[in-house]
Amino acid sequence: MGHIALLSNPFAGKGRGRAASELAVAHLRSRGADVRVYSGDSAEATTRLASRALDAHPDGLVVIGGDGTLSGILDLVCAASVPVTLVPAGTGNDLARALDLPRHDVTAAAELALSGRPATIDVGEVRTPERVALFLTVAALGFDAKVSDRTNRLKWPHGALRYYLALVIELVRLRPLRFTVSADGEAEKTFLGTLVAVGNTSSYGGGMPVCVGAAADDGLLDLVQVARVGRLRLLRLFPLLLTGRHLARREVSHRRARTVTVSAPGLVVYADGERLGEGECTISVRAAALTVMVPAGGTRP
Repeated sequence: MGHIALLSNPFAGKGRGRAASELAVAHLRSRGADVRVYSGDSAEATTRLASRALDAHPDGLVVIGGDGTLSGILDLVCAASVPVTLVPAGTGNDLARALDLPRHDVTAAAELALSGRPATIDVGEVRTPERVALFLTVAALGFDAKVSDRTNRLKWPHGALRYYLALVIELVRLRPLRFTVSADGEAEKTFLGTLVAVGNTSSYGGGMPVCVGAAADDGLLDLVQVARVGRLRLLRLFPLLLTGRHLARREVSHRRARTVTVSAPGLVVYADGERLGEGECTISVRAAALTVMVPAGGTRP
């Protein structure tokens, strides 16, 4: 019998990671598992500890944190071919939503390391002139990325109010971007637009299904484009976005592709809560690149 490595980000979810880690370790050890704990206080430390944990050849890796915690070590995890159990402790937890993982029960999420079933899912790749980064959920380009960027830069207020303040600021500053988009090597198309979203899963921002219908195991990305809209129309579009009814709007287009190239003056690229690049990027899918533990009786992925 081997061991389980548990990688914790104690600061995930504004400190929820620490309590979640203690509960998960206690549960797994009560079930007789040999658990080795690795706890990092920064993204760099988490990467370093993940490498050390995987070098010890665990039977499985339990990650305590949010989408960003796991996406930050995807290169290592995919290369190691170790099944990952995600215990959601972030602010958005959109991958957990996509996979029907327990989001409000730490012990149930940790238990999947022992009694869940392994499932392979796709991983998204963002390639910019500066770097190559992997992501799990949705790459946001345009207005929504600018809201995320503004939220990260604001020091006040805290919680959801900071996001809403960022939304108001970016609405005031709203300008259409001249996007140039090409999917699967087709001819480039240029249009004035509000945002482009490229999804491996359906939601971002804690449950907004911008790429409603996207599946993490179909080998495809969902490309959603919103044409140029004014401030009032964009405000009217947001309630539809929250309920996944926006794809029927004439301002919105949707298709599936394996590779999408996007560029625009002033473009910012965000995915899994992290800024990945600007100006231009190529987004592609690495099919069946990651093994995750999911509920044995579940239907997704």
